[in-house]
Amino acid sequence: MSTAKVVLRKRSNYFGKILLQLFLIIVAIVQIYPLIWLAFFSLKDNSEIFSGDVVGLPKEFLWSNYVKALSDGNVLTYFFNSVLVTSVSIILVLILASMTGYAVARMNWKFSELTMTLILLGMMVPIHAALLPLFMVLKNLHLLNTYWSLIIPYVAFGIPLAVFIVSSFFKGLPRELEESAVIDGCGIYRTFFSIMLPLISPAIATVAIFTFLSCWNELMFATTFINDSLYQTLTVGMMSMVGTYITQWGIIGAGLMIATIPTIVIYLLLNKQVQKSMIAGAIKG
Repeated sequence: MSTAKVVLRKRSNYFGKILLQLFLIIVAIVQIYPLIWLAFFSLKDNSEIFSGDVVGLPKEFLWSNYVKALSDGNVLTYFFNSVLVTSVSIILVLILASMTGYAVARMNWKFSELTMTLILLGMMVPIHAALLPLFMVLKNLHLLNTYWSLIIPYVAFGIPLAVFIVSSFFKGLPRELEESAVIDGCGIYRTFFSIMLPLISPAIATVAIFTFLSCWNELMFATTFINDSLYQTLTVGMMSMVGTYITQWGIIGAGLMIATIPTIVIYLLLNKQVQKSMIAGAIKG
């Protein structure tokens, strides 16, 4: 009887694993298919799109849609602007958040907890409430229609969450690391950059991904603070393409595909670090 129960249990576990794998495959297809559909959509012309065959393979792969999107649609300029604004914002957020998180989590000073509370209060400020005050400040500083009109708000809104993530990782590191560094003659800056900072690489990757997504996909600030097409980002550029190329949906799809590719690349490069970050956070919890 015991042997039969073991066999039945193994079979039930086997079928359970098969069902789980099938479920995960279905979920993966549902998640990936919109990207595949967008790739097919970007290679079609209007006649094929409006003929009812929106989902299937294109009859003719129109790679010229990408050429027109980059040249006539000015997507290359929008892409460069988004890369520049997002890259500078990520670098500034990582530098400021890592140093602030280290100071709050590892140093003993009087107002460390108060400073952390004030920083975290920034997470409670809605973007819509800050839109008009930011516009007036940037206008008075003559920063509208510049890259800084986007970089400064992006960094300001990205710092609270970044400091929270980084400081949580710093708190989980043993104090003996810094004590050993001091014994070996390391100063505070060398201890931070050479010893402590490399140990929180999962947190750095997590902050980089979150900051990238919030900056790359942001529309409200980009629409309000930038009117000059020379400084417009991809999100605003896609909106202008809908008005300019209202009948050329394949070109718009090509522009959207170009805007989507960096997000996929960033995820593929940093997803393992984010997984390590989640696992480390679960262990600490």
